[in-house]
Amino acid sequence: MLISIDARIPFPRPSVYATYRDKLTELVPYISKVRQIKFKSSQEQNGLLYLVHEWYGGANLPAIARAFLSEDLLNWTEDSIWNNSEFTTSWHIKTHAFTEAVHCTGKNHFLEDDKGTLIQSRGELIIDPQQIKGTPQQLTVAIAGIVENSLVKQITPNFQQMSEGVRQYLKKVQ
Repeated sequence: MLISIDARIPFPRPSVYATYRDKLTELVPYISKVRQIKFKSSQEQNGLLYLVHEWYGGANLPAIARAFLSEDLLNWTEDSIWNNSEFTTSWHIKTHAFTEAVHCTGKNHFLEDDKGTLIQSRGELIIDPQQIKGTPQQLTVAIAGIVENSLVKQITPNFQQMSEGVRQYLKKVQ
């Protein structure tokens, strides 16, 4: 499955880019399906910034639904590489459930135009049912569908809400 999401934020590219990169944990209140984002690590090397964050989803899931879904299905680790000279970030999401079966990567481009900043997020999500371990073979395709559905229902709205959060954040601080 291909991921293709665009967002426009009416602020200069350097401000938008820096907010996404440096203020991610402060954007949680704007993302309804995320309970928390934890900063894990940062490393600079050869002009690139490597960041690791853990995301904890399911913020607006009813408690009854959480009783039936594994917390691990709603949590993931995001590794990102920020290229400040190109205003891009490459990212890789590693789910905490079905880790070997889920492959999710992409790249965000922060483009400047006369209306502010256009963020183009492109990526792919691949679920390999053959890598789902510990379940009867007949169920793996169904489980792959559930995992893909869960991730897709989080990625697009999270990105859109995060973009709106960046807009509101920058409106407050500028």
